[in-house]
Amino acid sequence: MKSDLKIITWNCNGAFRKKFEFLDFFDSDILIIQECEDPEKSTDLEYKKWAINYLWIGDSKNKGLGVFAKPSVKIEKLNWENKGEKHFIPCRINNNFNLLAAWCHGANSPTFGYIGQLWKYLQMNKSKLNKSIIAGDFNSNVIWDRWDRWWNHSDCVRELKELNIESVYHNYFQEIEGEESRPTFYLQRNLLKSYHIDYIFASNDFHSKIKNLEIGTFENWLKISDHMPIVLTLEN
Repeated sequence: MKSDLKIITWNCNGAFRKKFEFLDFFDSDILIIQECEDPEKSTDLEYKKWAINYLWIGDSKNKGLGVFAKPSVKIEKLNWENKGEKHFIPCRINNNFNLLAAWCHGANSPTFGYIGQLWKYLQMNKSKLNKSIIAGDFNSNVIWDRWDRWWNHSDCVRELKELNIESVYHNYFQEIEGEESRPTFYLQRNLLKSYHIDYIFASNDFHSKIKNLEIGTFENWLKISDHMPIVLTLEN
């Protein structure tokens, strides 16, 4: 009987209805997918059949943020404060821990784009982030920190650490922020324009339960998306 919990976050780069089967290999329990279609409004019958246990938000039925789970996993959407920050899905998993799915947008904000959206969201919901996992496409890295901005990537990392929430990748591979050796994104699918902008952060309770962390490689995934999936396996 399976006892591990497997979580994937992946920006599918659109048309998830044509790509979801590529993830079947992982036999994951929870999938956090950015740029996916709303299953309810999709005309693809196979996609609708596959997406039987999910939460989804988005500005367009063709491109949003989804949390998909096996039928045996209970996902309950939580009513956390949000003043238009994009895009976040807070949910409770198996009545055991909180999961915050993220796809950080520019959101047409002249000041708080991308990581600024996460920073604002954290300010409103810090008190709810006990025993939590935060996962998704942050569209950010410390290499883009600005000296005159108080909501840099580094600031979000610091504030999360104060809540005992840390990056699974950086702890697992013992790498420091901004010097990641495994990219998660290839701009314009160009191997020379590689960045690490997708993350899984977790409360310290989870770090001792990590069995494996895998980052997809460009050889296997670049024809499918410009982002690589992150696959986390936890002892359940």
